This record gives sequence, structure tokens and C-alpha cells, in this order.
Amino acid sequence: MPSPSYSPKVDLDTMPPFLSSVRPQLHRTVLDNGLVVLVTENPVADIVAARLFVRAGTGHERSSEAGLFALLTALLTKGTDRLSSMEIAEQVESMGASLSSDTSADYSLLSLKTVSADFEPVLTLAAHLLRSPAFPEAELDLEQRLTLQSIRSMQEQSFTVAYNALRAAMYGDHPYARPGIGTVETVSSFTQDQLLKIHQTYFRPDNMVISICGRISPEAAVNLVAQHFGDWQAPTERVPDLIYPPLPNQPSQQVLPQDTNQTIVMVGYQAPPVKHPIYGVLKLISTYLGNGLSSRLFVELREKRGLAYDVSAFYPTRLGMSQFVAYMGTAPENTAVALEGLRYESERLITEALTPEELTASKNKLLGQYALGKQTNTQIAQLLGWYEVLGLGTGFDQSFQEAIAAITLEEIQATAQDCFLAPYTVQLGPT
Repeated sequence: MPSPSYSPKVDLDTMPPFLSSVRPQLHRTVLDNGLVVLVTENPVADIVAARLFVRAGTGHERSSEAGLFALLTALLTKGTDRLSSMEIAEQVESMGASLSSDTSADYSLLSLKTVSADFEPVLTLAAHLLRSPAFPEAELDLEQRLTLQSIRSMQEQSFTVAYNALRAAMYGDHPYARPGIGTVETVSSFTQDQLLKIHQTYFRPDNMVISICGRISPEAAVNLVAQHFGDWQAPTERVPDLIYPPLPNQPSQQVLPQDTNQTIVMVGYQAPPVKHPIYGVLKLISTYLGNGLSSRLFVELREKRGLAYDVSAFYPTRLGMSQFVAYMGTAPENTAVALEGLRYESERLITEALTPEELTASKNKLLGQYALGKQTNTQIAQLLGWYEVLGLGTGFDQSFQEAIAAITLEEIQATAQDCFLAPYTVQLGPT
């Protein structure tokens, strides 16, 4: 799904479904230790991409652990029980490959891409990094200092400050309320023992998905994975159950003073998770309201009324409860009318139906952009692995496309009536 424009890096959770009408065959295998292997043979280019998912991310953190998964994944490539950070980098660069790590609300990730001939040694290295990280004290100290600099830098980014405030209000004690990077207090306190414990708890074969796409046969790919991960035994104790606390039910209105040249205005509505029946409808509404120069928010609030420097809407894909957010950057003297405009353009869907032409145009835009988002081996590996992590099933790409095509005007209005009733708002700018 399209990444919000404020994001400092690609949000892996918002990439679009794999919706090509002609798509390579997906092969799904489960090893004896519970590890799920997805392989899509795509011989068009001499490239193999792989995504190694762990079904745990920042949504699994307690408040005192905010930022722990981000720190852990950052250190995955910085040293093992027998390789230093420099030796890891030299191995990757000597093959012209790419290897990186990241974390999200619902999963953590090790990503790799290489020419087909080098896939085995790169996968060998990736397996070693995942199974035997050392979290060296010197690297831990350096990464903590870099993270703290990033946290302090974020306090100067108006959009980030406003969005963090909105998220905290909407989620309360829920892990989604906290920024994935953590806080100064939590990041400063993390120890090597904490990282090792979290790794031991969640980084295990029966909690992993490996998604591979490129010039490699399913048999060869599964054999390689089995060779390097098949002897990894899962602990006898189960992965801890993920139980989310209830969300707040009293919408709030926040005014945050900050000496800036523009005011950031946000309106947020609590919204259902990815497995809810109206998930696709809300994705279509977010496309209609906030995606691109032809969206309602852009046309009505920027082009016609001249209120917005920047305006959009987004609805993140989440295993737990999500949020529908509309936002705008505007001149401080326009704050009140900008807030009213954001609410009006969103909430008038409750009483005013789209025209058939608007519905058709929004569907075409959504499905067209989704199709363009799965052109590379990297994107395919990411998307199919993501579906598995979310528990959506291997047929989700097709069923999602069919669901979008079948949405009616009445469903859009009914969804708006269910979701756009109790807004949380944030205004950040000059007093």
C-alpha cells in the first residue's frame, strides 16, 4: 500500500499486493522444524531476492522495551560469534550483493539480493547472521548513540512530532502507540543480555518465513534453505502469545505549540485490522481521499481552496487495530479552517455517496498502482512473505483484487458511517 509521504524510509507494511494477471507459480513448503519456505521461480533476470521474516516486531514490545527490536535488527549485520562487522560487509561487497535488516510493527526482516550464482553463499551468510548474532558491546554502544541522535533529530520534524502525538492518543497502552525507534529513556537502558533474550525468544525456525523469488527452481531453493536452516531446532516452549490491550474510546483534541513556518493538522479515526471484512473498502477510501493529485483532499483543499502545502490520507495494514489518518500542512492562519476541511471532506462520505464515475476511477487507480508495485523479484519476495506473516494465505493477491473490483457505493458509505464518527485531532504549529 502506498507509503505516507512523511516516512523517512520505505514502510514495508504498506507495499501493494501482488496483482498481476500473469504471475509465476508460488510453491509453499514447511520444513520439519516449522520454518515456512515460499519460492517463486522467475527466470526473467539473473537475480535472486529473498526475505527472511520473523513473526515478531515492535508490536511485541512492552513499554519499557520500546525500540528493542529496531536495535536488535540493526545489529544483526554487525557481528556474530565468528565474524566482525567489517568481515560481514566485505563478504557482501565482494559479491556485489545487498544485505540489510529492518523491523516493523508486526515482523522483523533480513533482506538479501544477489546474482543467481552467488545466492548460496549469501544465503549461508544470512543464516549465520540470524542464528548466531553476538551483539558486540562496541557495536551496541555505537548503535545506541546513533539511535539517540535520530530520536533527538525527530523532535525537530514537525510531522513526526504531530503523528507521534496522534498515535499515542489513539492507541493508549497498545504497542502501536510508541515510535518503533524507541525513546531516549528506553534505548539508553538496553543491554546485550536483553537483546540475546529477545533473540532467543522470537528468532526461531517455527516463527519464521523465508520468501525467495528469482532465477532458481523451487527444489533447489528449498534444498538450500533446508541445508542451512533444517538443523535449527525450535525450543520446546511456545512463542509467547500476543495479546493487545484495549484501545482508548474517548477521542481527544490536542494543540501542540511549536515555532514552525506551517501548522500540521491531523485527523485520525480508529480502523479495523487487515483481516476485517471492510479492510479493502478502507483501502479504496484512502485511495479516493488522499492518493495523488486527483484525490478529493488534494483537489478540494489545495487546488480549489488553497489551504494545503501538503495533504493526503493513509490507512496502514496492521495485524492489530489500525488507524485512518488524514493530514495537512497549512499556513498558521488557516489552521481552524484546515482542520474543518479535513473532517468535512472525510466525513461527508457518511451522507454523500460517491458517483459511479468516482468509484470506477478509484478502483482503477488502486489496482493499477498495486500492479506496478510488484514488478521486481525483490517486491514479489517481500509481498508474498508478508502475506504469510499476516496469515492471509497464498491466494490473497487474487482475492484482494476481486474484493476491490466488487466494492459498491453502498459499502463505501456504510464503512464511512462505521469508521468516521469519533475523530482524534492534532494541531502542531505556532501558538
